[in-house]
Amino acid sequence: MDSELLGKPPGENARLFAHLYQHLRDIAERELRRNAWLSVSASTLLHEAYLGMANGKASFPDESRFIGYAARVMRGMIIDLVRERRTLKRGAGFHITRLPTEIEEHEIEEHGLCRLSDALDLLAQHERELAELVDLRYFCGYTFDEIAAQRGMSKRTVQRDWEKARVLLFKELHDSSGEAL
Repeated sequence: MDSELLGKPPGENARLFAHLYQHLRDIAERELRRNAWLSVSASTLLHEAYLGMANGKASFPDESRFIGYAARVMRGMIIDLVRERRTLKRGAGFHITRLPTEIEEHEIEEHGLCRLSDALDLLAQHERELAELVDLRYFCGYTFDEIAAQRGMSKRTVQRDWEKARVLLFKELHDSSGEAL
């Protein structure tokens, strides 16, 4: 990683994004495979995320924080697509001349993904590091060893933080609906 790319003003984020493009694209493709029912390409998701990031004023001290932020932006976009789809499904795009021909197979998955995103956003308000860990592990697909190396801590500490994040998310998901995800 070129050290001149890190910790620079927001205009430098474009260079960092270009440098990490293939890695970010792999993350987008992995997430879209997990949510195959989404009708968006990895390129579209990644480029929309870039546009969302380019308007921000954030500067990133290291590569892992940039990737974590990019993953969070892409996750937010996927959640927006899910919510839009759910809104349309409930009649927002209703036209008298249209009859639905598709059977909704992924309603439970969509609902669970939205609930998980809301719980993760709430966790980020109180425990930013834990929420970032969940993004790196769940969304980016990093191993505990990779996250530990990025954060400069032991694998065991990362595993303890992961368990803590899982407990907090489970509690929030259970409390918000009265049932487990």
